[in-house]
Amino acid sequence: MSQEQVFAEWKEREAVAEAMIPVIGRLYRDREVETSVFGKIVVKRSVINILKAHRFARQIEGEELSPLDTYPVLQAMDKMDLGHSHIDIGKLAVKFKREANGQSMEEFLNKELAGALNNGEEAPATDVVLYGFGRIGRLLARLLIEKTGGGQNLRLRAIVVRGQGGDLEKRASLLRRDSVHGSFLGTITVDEENSAIVANGNVIKVIYSDAPDTIDYTAYGISNAVVIDNTGKWRDHDGLSLHLRANGVSRVILTAPGKGVKNIVMGVNNGDVTPEDVILSAASCTTNAITPVLKAVNDKYGVKNGHVETVHAYTNDQNLIDNYHKGDRRGRAAGLNMVLTETGAAKAVAKALPEMEGKLTGNAIRVPTPNVSMAILNLNLEKATTKDEINTYLRDAALHSKLQKQIDYSNSPEAVSTDFVGSRAAGIVDGLATIVSGAGDSCVLYVWYDNEFGYSCQVVRLLQQVTRSTLQAYPIEG
Repeated sequence: MSQEQVFAEWKEREAVAEAMIPVIGRLYRDREVETSVFGKIVVKRSVINILKAHRFARQIEGEELSPLDTYPVLQAMDKMDLGHSHIDIGKLAVKFKREANGQSMEEFLNKELAGALNNGEEAPATDVVLYGFGRIGRLLARLLIEKTGGGQNLRLRAIVVRGQGGDLEKRASLLRRDSVHGSFLGTITVDEENSAIVANGNVIKVIYSDAPDTIDYTAYGISNAVVIDNTGKWRDHDGLSLHLRANGVSRVILTAPGKGVKNIVMGVNNGDVTPEDVILSAASCTTNAITPVLKAVNDKYGVKNGHVETVHAYTNDQNLIDNYHKGDRRGRAAGLNMVLTETGAAKAVAKALPEMEGKLTGNAIRVPTPNVSMAILNLNLEKATTKDEINTYLRDAALHSKLQKQIDYSNSPEAVSTDFVGSRAAGIVDGLATIVSGAGDSCVLYVWYDNEFGYSCQVVRLLQQVTRSTLQAYPIEG
């Protein structure tokens, strides 16, 4: 193909991607339909982002997917009475090619998306309060604001911070700019008179308080709210119950490992959540990264035992320069040292995956990078395998299993940690790094994870479940 033909083809794809944007937006705003391409969200994305999402399909399906394939799916969807759903137009386009058997696109989609036809019922809106506004709190704010208008009906109504006020502009600036995750996608203004931050039209009250049980949320028009505590100050049932004493609160989610409460890893043990569970923990970032992969491997091959070594980005609790710290070694300068420390993630896996009880040991090394970590899983298996077999299995799990939101897969020979900043998966298996022993009964898996953003996505998934606002995904896969 000549240079002119290559460029002409690119311009054609670019033009089709441009035409897709208003349809994607209309489906999202007017009908509460969220669209993706092989799991990559394309709502509120640029032309280039949409083209990159299509190209990602090449490593999954063996051939590149084009907007020319998915645009007809979108056009047909735009004529249907759809509502409150998540629809993967990439998977539908591939399935249409393989299984249409002479059907028109309209006939095919009427069958595949029958369950997404709008029944006219709207899910009740849920008020959400972020208690704390640090690294995780601000990322949760970004995610909740991003989803406004897409059918989840989650409304970020307030954030609670310590202090006496006078720092709204500084709080807004930290939400607006982030050294790791980049600029906020949208507009942010400050309403000093009403002590509020307005982000993409969302009015977020900023409440100053040092005690959870002294706040009257109903005074701000907030009721039956879910409070997400991302301070880590209270981690047991009694401490977290303080939130429930405040007027206007119905549930509490902790963004850290909890004691005496259920630790939930979405995709693994979220079926254990009941309506009576008013306090839940979303476990830790590392537990969320490794447990879905461990479940997938254990389900197929069985895990006798193993060791988890975490290479973890430094966190805010470490010192910039050598100074006193109550934790061993953590007082040494985070930006200058690899710091060997303990992790409870290996033992915590059993809280979400009981069959792993007593089978795993673990340690962690904090390293001088600000975000994205890696877990190295050294596992002894009950059933032998090969590198190609286990990689194929985990790649398929990332695409077509019930763990597809939790597990992602990479086969790039050039991938490094910064490439996974912003990943929405709990963990990403690096297929090229996989090692399987000669006998096939032991393996080493390398799992990347954005310990900030990927974990925050897991927290939001838990929030969606407890508020019954999770979107049904289509096409439905066995």
